[in-house]
Amino acid sequence: MADPGPTDERASLVAMAESIRSAMVERGMTLSTAESCTGGLVGHILTEVPGSSDYYVGGIISYSDRLKESELGVDPQVLAQHGAVSAQTAIAMAEGARQRHGASLAVSVTGIAGPSGGSDAKPVGMTYVAVADEAGHDVRRHMWNADRHVNKILSARAALELVAERLDIHRSAAD
Repeated sequence: MADPGPTDERASLVAMAESIRSAMVERGMTLSTAESCTGGLVGHILTEVPGSSDYYVGGIISYSDRLKESELGVDPQVLAQHGAVSAQTAIAMAEGARQRHGASLAVSVTGIAGPSGGSDAKPVGMTYVAVADEAGHDVRRHMWNADRHVNKILSARAALELVAERLDIHRSAAD
């Protein structure tokens, strides 16, 4: 996917965040984020919407395994067995953020933005996003094929889309 341009992409992401804000406030829910490869981009997009403090409690940027363990409660065994970029770690990050921040729902993202850091087993662009709420969790794997900047934007978009899906927000065909 080509980068559609900073203005168009920003408007699209903020519109998605507005839909999430409306649904969460209407339902009296709160949201927390746990981010690695996006470096806080998901939280940034959420807070571009006025009134985000009505539902967004905050998040953790956990680039290191140490912070994933200490701040999000990710079991060191999960990291040792599956690695930081895995479905298991994404789920643990989302569940940890939800529990530690007292949020109704949490979303996490972990991946390899690039241009380095990839391997045959986990190439640049591999990203996992997960959500957790009282009903359980869901996780998705994505493979992006772009530069670091676009990989981060696509990962943030995927995280917001998973939150919207979990909230059962139906977007119009124009979006």
